[in-house]
Amino acid sequence: MSREGLRTGLRRLVTVPAVVLLLPVAVALFAVCLLLTGPVSLLLRGDWRPVRLSGFLVLYLLAELAGLGLAAVDLLGPRAGRQARAYTRLGQLLGFLCRAAVPVFRLRVEVTGEPPPAADPGGGDRPLLVLARHAGPGDSFLLVHLVMAQAGLRPRIVLKQALRLDPCLDVLLGRVPHCFVPRNAAPHRTADAIGELVADMGSGDALLLFPEGGNFTERRRERAIRWLRRHGRAREAARTERLSHVLPPRTEGTLAALAGAPDADAVFVAHSGLDDIVSARTLWRGIPLRRPVRAAWWRIRAEDIPTAPERQADWLRAQWALVDAWIADHS
Repeated sequence: MSREGLRTGLRRLVTVPAVVLLLPVAVALFAVCLLLTGPVSLLLRGDWRPVRLSGFLVLYLLAELAGLGLAAVDLLGPRAGRQARAYTRLGQLLGFLCRAAVPVFRLRVEVTGEPPPAADPGGGDRPLLVLARHAGPGDSFLLVHLVMAQAGLRPRIVLKQALRLDPCLDVLLGRVPHCFVPRNAAPHRTADAIGELVADMGSGDALLLFPEGGNFTERRRERAIRWLRRHGRAREAARTERLSHVLPPRTEGTLAALAGAPDADAVFVAHSGLDDIVSARTLWRGIPLRRPVRAAWWRIRAEDIPTAPERQADWLRAQWALVDAWIADHS
C-alpha cells in the first residue's frame, strides 16, 4: 500500500465512525431544541433557528451514512462503471441536501441563463472550465448540484484538503477525477495538479474552479490589497480596490487549466444571496434565508479566449470585474 493509501485508510477509520457516533448526538440535540424552543417559536411566530440548524444536521449525517452505504454496495459492481456510479451517488447526495434546504432554510435559487451546454451556438459539446466566485456557506455544493442536475455535466472539482474530513465526499470524489488542495500549498504545485486534472477532459466534462481560493470577506479583500502593494503589484492592488464583492482571482490555477485544455470553453458564475453569512453569528441571524440565491452564468468560447498567458491573466481579471458588477446589481 502506498503512503497516500495508508493515510486515506487511517483517515477513514476516524471519520466514518465519527459520523456514526455523531448521529445519535445530533438527534438528541434536535429533540432538545424542539422541546425547549419549539413552543416559544410557535407562540411568538419565531424563526425556529435552533430547530432548523439541528434538524439539518441530522439530515446531513443521515445522507452521509446513506451515501457511504451505497458507495460500499457499488464496490460489488464491475470496476469499469465505478466512476459513473460515483457520479450518480454524488448527484443523489447533493440533490437530497439541496431539496432538504428548501423547507429547512427556505432556500430559493433563481438562475439566469441556459445550462452551459445549451449555450454553445456552434453546436457540439466541448469540455468546460467553470470559474465561480466563492461566498457563503454551501455555495460550492449548490454549484456542483446545478452543474450536474441542470447542465448534466461530469464535474472535476478543485477543493480544499480539509473537505476530505467529510467521509462521504472523501469516498465518492476519490472515485472520480478530483484535486484536493492542501493548506498553504505552493501555487505551482496546485497549478501542476490542475493541469493534469484537465488534460484528458472531453465532451460532458467540466472543471469546477474557484479562482479566489476562499470565501469572500471584506477582511480578506483588504488583506489581499495590502499583500499586492507589499509585493510591488500596484496595478493589481488598484484593480482590487475597485472590486467590492469578490477577491482578486489567483491566476495560476486558471492559466494552468487553460493551458491543459485549450479547446475548452469558459463559463463564469456569479451569485448573490449567501454573501452576508461569513461567521457563526451571521449564520445564526441569516437563517431562514430572507432573499433568494440568484445566480448567472455566461459562456466564452475557446477561440475567443486569449492564448498568451499575460493576456489570459488580464482577461480573467476583466471577467472577474464583470462578476463583481453583476453581484453589485443583484445584491
